[in-house]
Amino acid sequence: MTRAPEAIADDHVLKFYVAGEDGHGHAEGGTMIGFWIYLMSDCLIFASLFACYAVYGHAYAAGPSPADLFELPTVALNTALLLFSSITYGFAMLMMEKNKLPLTIMWMLITAAFGIGFVYLELNEFAHLIHEGAGPQRSAFLSSFFTLVGTHGLHVSVGILWMFVLMAQLLWKGMGHENKRRMMCLSMFWHFLDVVWIGVFSFVYLVSVLP
Repeated sequence: MTRAPEAIADDHVLKFYVAGEDGHGHAEGGTMIGFWIYLMSDCLIFASLFACYAVYGHAYAAGPSPADLFELPTVALNTALLLFSSITYGFAMLMMEKNKLPLTIMWMLITAAFGIGFVYLELNEFAHLIHEGAGPQRSAFLSSFFTLVGTHGLHVSVGILWMFVLMAQLLWKGMGHENKRRMMCLSMFWHFLDVVWIGVFSFVYLVSVLP
């Protein structure tokens, strides 16, 4: 007996869905694929901002240049904070795989502390530049600098907020499948920000300051 096309289509659709722990249907792997698509869209945003900086990075308008403004030791400390935060989040993922909730929370707190330190130093740099009369309105170079670095800092801030929300969910619901999937997404997001910052540190700070 030949089955109706609608029934075959229904069976085909059902194969792509599994029940989550909360009883709702989720496309298997759909969250991860969707998150990869989001990261690719973020790549396009940062690629555009890097391109703008490449074009306007030398348009000083008779104002200060990167060599006059940037303090590499502070930027190097900022970079170290973000790199260490990626390592500590890796430890959190290892503890998650072993279902050790207290140690997972501890490493996430350490990661968040590194992230907060990074954002604090970045805001302190912005405040210092603006105080020196080198705000984003001063020249095209500074506009592109504040936009690129500020967008990255905004992402880090969102990642820190996400981390605290996820810690609350872990304490509330435990190491379930859903929370592990969320931790994996945050891991991808956090490491992505690390890679972008390495590009910022190399392209914006080092190349602009070194002769």
